[in-house]
Amino acid sequence: MTTTVSANRKGDRRERELVNALDETGFAVMRAPASGSATERELPDVLAGDGETFYAIEAKSSAGDPIYLTGEEVEALLFFARNFGAKARIAVRFDREDWYFFHPGDLYTTDAGSYRVKKETALAEGTDFPEFAGETEKVTLSEVGEEADGDDGGSVDPETEERRTILEAVRDGHMPVEDALDVL
Repeated sequence: MTTTVSANRKGDRRERELVNALDETGFAVMRAPASGSATERELPDVLAGDGETFYAIEAKSSAGDPIYLTGEEVEALLFFARNFGAKARIAVRFDREDWYFFHPGDLYTTDAGSYRVKKETALAEGTDFPEFAGETEKVTLSEVGEEADGDDGGSVDPETEERRTILEAVRDGHMPVEDALDVL
């Protein structure tokens, strides 16, 4: 019981920390009242918006162990985000690290149907807080290589661009994976 209470307090503290950090960067933000198990309605932990983009965020933290989310948690987040008109995001924070953000579709799915984020995955593949808040933009090595080759990106064929648009719609929670598979 003490471990659960302590973990819940730490989770609550981390959620408030995320709310405050988003607020400091100019987001309108609120921690959903009674998120998690305190209500029968499944609500995300945090709602945030900047006037153009709105997010429904499920926040998880860990001392260093992998973070797991149940399939039900992720489905509830996607359902709420879709109906609210927000982008679904999973925010993870490991001790002595910053927040990292993922679209639920980018998470590793276990054989049991749970979702997992390891610390090394968060650091290598997650969207860091400054990028999420619009303060910086991540540049990949392939993009740097294209710039060095003088490719301005203007020669993308229409079929590739259409695929990219469909995948972005899935990533942003605007299109279910099944619909994307039918289109592709």
